[in-house]
Amino acid sequence: MKTSLFEIFKIGIGPSSSHTVGPMRAAGDFVADLGSKSILVNVRKVQVELYGSLALTGRGHGTDRAVLLGLCGEEPDQIDPDKIEARLAALRTTRALVLRGVYVIPFDESRDLYFHKSETLPGHSNGMRFTAYDDSGDTLAQEVYYSVGGGFIVRQEAPSPPSPVAPVPYPFASADELLRKCEEHGMAIWQVAFENEKTWRNEQEIRRSISQIWSVMQACVKRGLEAEGILPGGLNVRRRAPNLAKKLSAGGASPDPLAPMDWVTVFAIAVNEENAAGGRVVTAPTNGAAGVIPAVAHYYKRFVKGASDEGLFRYLLTAGSIGILYKENASISGAEVGCQGEVGVACSMAAGGLVAALGGNNRQVEHAAEIGMEHNPGMTCDPIGGLVQIPCIERNAMAAVKAVSACRLAMQEAGEHKVSLDQVIRTMYETGRDMQTRYKETSLGGLALNIIEC
Repeated sequence: MKTSLFEIFKIGIGPSSSHTVGPMRAAGDFVADLGSKSILVNVRKVQVELYGSLALTGRGHGTDRAVLLGLCGEEPDQIDPDKIEARLAALRTTRALVLRGVYVIPFDESRDLYFHKSETLPGHSNGMRFTAYDDSGDTLAQEVYYSVGGGFIVRQEAPSPPSPVAPVPYPFASADELLRKCEEHGMAIWQVAFENEKTWRNEQEIRRSISQIWSVMQACVKRGLEAEGILPGGLNVRRRAPNLAKKLSAGGASPDPLAPMDWVTVFAIAVNEENAAGGRVVTAPTNGAAGVIPAVAHYYKRFVKGASDEGLFRYLLTAGSIGILYKENASISGAEVGCQGEVGVACSMAAGGLVAALGGNNRQVEHAAEIGMEHNPGMTCDPIGGLVQIPCIERNAMAAVKAVSACRLAMQEAGEHKVSLDQVIRTMYETGRDMQTRYKETSLGGLALNIIEC
């Protein structure tokens, strides 16, 4: 085990963790590396080349914007979404970048930012190359990065080591091993996750960080329920969450027993409409799947009798542990395995996490997580117009409802079942590897090809 909970849940901006958050981090890392080598002062030109999925859907996913902001030193978890448009307008008007906020260089997007739509770098579909030149036109530095899903990035020549480097007390490489460790030590999955996180942070820091993650999720839902209008990008997709919430709030003379499920749908739509608008979200485990975890969390807090902050704590720790299993044994990149690796994984995480919040046992957690993924393998990533809107927004809503159902089904069982979580994780990954490239975040197949953009 080498991944922290706080790498699965990262605060960032929409619309995409792999196409927005990852490239912004890569651009910032490249410039920071120039600074550490004491050659930043000699840079007179930076050229950026995007490949594969980043080139094919990059404009719709905000990759061009992310690269400009990253080169200027902006960070996904720190930048104010409300100031992005003005910042980009200034950069594009002056045709200049301020590297790390200090060194001014000319930058013409038409000349210095290339989209190689017919080429893919060998390491991953989400590849990018950064090159810095001096005033003579000679190359000062060049790096290739891959955005491998969920905002994670690696360098081609020297992959970045995982940020948590100290060994954890309860390592696990599979769900089966995790269950065995829990049984051996008489611990719940969330307790194992908590103790492992203490390797890198103290208890107060962990609780404070989880509280911050939940606060950002709540704020995102709130904004999504209030903001009206048309989402950017040209598809003219109308924000639906505010009107849906108003109708649900109005209710009627006879209470609808399925209203809680309708609220789950609305919560998820609210988050993903915010994500599509470039707002602040929590990658969970990706931006394209950011609505599932907070929607189910809001369901727990609002509709479950006896819901508590400790229950929510268990929910996020358990969901994060499940996300780690997918990250380390398969993929959470839509460009690598399709949407099953994003929304499918989020559904699995939320299902298992909800069991923990409700006081279910470890076997029920594993069963719910398995159910949450078992009915998602083969899900393609085919965004219309390269935008994280259709089918992404509704897909989160459907997955959130499915997660609640998976939890309820698992908790009615004793924990015995034919298909294990490890088996379904492996199946998802193998299915993704078999999937044709046009169905993996390229907008070259599926709905993206068959629906006429309006």
